[in-house]
Amino acid sequence: MAKNGVHVVVVPVANMYSKPSEKADVVSQAIYGSNVLMLQARGEWSKIQTSDHYQGWTPSRYLRIVLTGNGYATNGPTVQVQSIFANVYAETDVTKHKPVITVPFETRLEVAPESTSASDKAASSDTYEGWVHVHLPGLTNAWIQSGDVIRDVKPLSIPASIDLGKRFLGIPYLWGGRSSFGFDCSGFTQMLVRSRGIEMPRDADLQATWKGVAPVERADLQPGDLLFFGSSMKDITHTGMYIGEGQFIHDTTNGHPVVQISHLDEEPWTKLLVACRRVKVPQ
Repeated sequence: MAKNGVHVVVVPVANMYSKPSEKADVVSQAIYGSNVLMLQARGEWSKIQTSDHYQGWTPSRYLRIVLTGNGYATNGPTVQVQSIFANVYAETDVTKHKPVITVPFETRLEVAPESTSASDKAASSDTYEGWVHVHLPGLTNAWIQSGDVIRDVKPLSIPASIDLGKRFLGIPYLWGGRSSFGFDCSGFTQMLVRSRGIEMPRDADLQATWKGVAPVERADLQPGDLLFFGSSMKDITHTGMYIGEGQFIHDTTNGHPVVQISHLDEEPWTKLLVACRRVKVPQ
């Protein structure tokens, strides 16, 4: 067993199931390069816990054990994918071979250490113009275009997080989705709040009762506030983020199943709104 049971995800997106079967429902996902806690191993299946404390079963082949340190990309220089998704290549040329892997937004990658030998130094450094040399969680090195990543990740302001949300307009809805290949409603809202440097619970009902939010009246809504919909507070089924002027951005199956902007005064939303919450500023 790895130190503290830490494993790293080595596929673009690992589905997490309610039971150790691909016929079970998908409850969440873990993206490439993310560290997860191994809770239980059962042959070809592993029960894992993600950083938001969500648990589910995923195929064991999607994981690699972390033998040293506290996890992948936790020490040393890293980059984070800022494109909606990005291709990773074996060399600094997009035409020679197909990508090694295509990874989603928010994927964090280790920058590869420079070689000490003179012959390898140029090939292993991350100084190729327009490229960054990275060390993948599968223990191989590869290249990613510098325009797809950011080195110094800082929490976004509320206006910047709303602008980020608009970049995903039209991305299809995916039940259990927690990546830019497809979000569900709470996964999308969770990502927008995470971009502000705040990790909140995974599911909409848990988000609405989370200690990190405070109640706010509909008449007092401000951009960045969270909206929760359902038949009652005990039956919350949907969430989105208020962006001002009566509008909110959300990932919904209503009408057209994509990330979209809707108006609070529209049906069915105006009747289904059961709670408004403001994310507290971390102390």
